[in-house]
Amino acid sequence: MYKLLIIDDEPQILEGMKRILDWKQYGFSRIDTCESTDAAMSMVVDLQPDVAIFDVCIGKNLGYEAIYRLNELHIPTKYVIMSGYSEFKYAQEAIRCGVKDYLLKPVDRTKLQQVIEKIIVEDLGGTIGNTSCESMNKDPVLGVSYDRLSKLANRILLMIKTEYAQNITLKSVAERFQMNSTYLGQLFLKESGMKFSEYLMAYRMFLAQERIQTSDEKISSIALSVGYNNLNYFYTHFHTYFGKSPSDLRGKG
Repeated sequence: MYKLLIIDDEPQILEGMKRILDWKQYGFSRIDTCESTDAAMSMVVDLQPDVAIFDVCIGKNLGYEAIYRLNELHIPTKYVIMSGYSEFKYAQEAIRCGVKDYLLKPVDRTKLQQVIEKIIVEDLGGTIGNTSCESMNKDPVLGVSYDRLSKLANRILLMIKTEYAQNITLKSVAERFQMNSTYLGQLFLKESGMKFSEYLMAYRMFLAQERIQTSDEKISSIALSVGYNNLNYFYTHFHTYFGKSPSDLRGKG
């Protein structure tokens, strides 16, 4: 029903944004991504997405400058800007070009939900009554509402969801937060009931299962896409987690 375009020059951010919400439950049947403002300009003109989410800085270009130029074409797309910068000048320019909201990275899931729901109801004339807010607000691995977790735990989950394909570790996350890794690990374990490494593996398995069952992509490609450079290591984890091989899960074994 709706079309979404996400623009960021970091592939892991694009992947994370595609999975931060269950877009299909909100009626988004098509999600496209691109990594440059030039590509974004062309795609907005060609596809006329209902919503386009721009990073404020895309390479050497600025997302709001592209939005200014697109506004001159009178395309009805609704724009949202996300940014790792809280500088007032960026937010001010975003407001001037008529964006629906300015979201700081890492993007807060609940805030994004609110923005998208508002756009659907106020700008697209849709409803959200048929969506299950409860199910959309639950972590797919933990099965608990994000509202039940602390802001810090939610930030850890979001980092995992955006960087699971990279070499992310508890130590690297702790360094980003400028915190002691032992303390951070204990806090995450207390709130989630899982060690950081256990959750990371479970989330990677969750994504792998989804891709295996919904695509014909090679198992080796799927393994790499969810953060496993060693295929044998992936097979071992997969069999331990599901009790069957990837080909068995796909129904070809």
